[in-house]
Amino acid sequence: MKNVIIHKANSRGSANHGWLHSFHSFSFASYYNPERIHFGALRVLNDDTVSGGMGFGTHPHDNMEIISIPLQGDLEHKDSMGNTTVIRNGDIQVMSAGTGIQHSEYNKNKDEIVKFLQIWVFPNKQNVTPRYDQITLDVNDRHNKLQQILSPNPDDAGVWVHQDAWFHLGNFENEKQFEYQIKKAGNGVYAFVLKGKFLIDGVEADTRDGIGLSGVDKIDFTSLSNDAEILLMEVPMQLG
Repeated sequence: MKNVIIHKANSRGSANHGWLHSFHSFSFASYYNPERIHFGALRVLNDDTVSGGMGFGTHPHDNMEIISIPLQGDLEHKDSMGNTTVIRNGDIQVMSAGTGIQHSEYNKNKDEIVKFLQIWVFPNKQNVTPRYDQITLDVNDRHNKLQQILSPNPDDAGVWVHQDAWFHLGNFENEKQFEYQIKKAGNGVYAFVLKGKFLIDGVEADTRDGIGLSGVDKIDFTSLSNDAEILLMEVPMQLG
């Protein structure tokens, strides 16, 4: 049975800590909404802005696939596996927290903000060996089409995770029509509009709106503005 969930941008949870302004599509930290715990295996979608020179001190994670998508600025990452890296727009970062990992994330620059998406996906394997990966993609490969940035397959395009999940990014001119085919039966798609406006399966969605669709085999999209950007996250709807 087809199911559609609409999360308007202004209905998200919000936390402003001064150095950090975060919007939560799903329950996180002090924001709790019993109707927004997760969308299938998609547990967290945080839209974060970090002030210059500030960031998240060292903190632990376990048994979660953690994906970071930088949108603006330079985000410095350090972790207990010995990685020290900087991620920028065009990069995709993934951590399999598994048996346990500690990391920190800081805005590398003192004079400009960092914007990034922090996404958590429930894994399909528990207590795996922790893992870190980071890749740089050609943003031109998502012009008027979908570019795969994540999958379950280490040999496929993008980063990989311990879950039957596929993520795509696309940047479209006005009135471009495209279709997304579900990769695995039973999966759903959470579409998050990064900027501009789209018609998603007949529903209009503006900047930072989220639309969750399940019980479908394919989804039709039309961009309704120039330089319209969208993130599609296909995930299993059943956990376990």
